Amino acid sequence: MLSLAGNADYVALFEPTASSTEIAGKGYIVASIGKETEELPYTAYFAKKSYIDENPDIIQKFTNAIYKGQKWVDTHSTEEVADAIISYFPNTERDLVITVLNRYKEIDVWNKTPYLFEEGFELLQTIIQEAGELKQKAPYDKVVNNDFANAVVGE
Repeated sequence: MLSLAGNADYVALFEPTASSTEIAGKGYIVASIGKETEELPYTAYFAKKSYIDENPDIIQKFTNAIYKGQKWVDTHSTEEVADAIISYFPNTERDLVITVLNRYKEIDVWNKTPYLFEEGFELLQTIIQEAGELKQKAPYDKVVNNDFANAVVGE
């Protein structure tokens, strides 16, 4: 979360935008949503049940790739991760990316498995509902399928 300099307004920003804004003297990082919340699955993948039923091999391969990436990030240095992702952050200095990655690792913000747990799902829905973008929560057991995660993590 970033407080804009001089007027006490707040905005939630993703990294490296938050750190870049702070470095530019335009605001201050006052809190980390990732640190202050429990698991918050703001990145989740969706597919229709019919697609999943008709293409389980594609869903499994996708889940396997996500898990492979999660394990790689968890077992490599922030410098190695920075080198792997720097091209996705044009005009961002490598040192800043490393600083952000170190911050993320320190607060243990990344999931280590592709599971979507009920507590995280509920928290995500609460946030979306409080923002006025969700009228009714969806039942976890009707919309979340961890079978593919079970298959790859259980290997």
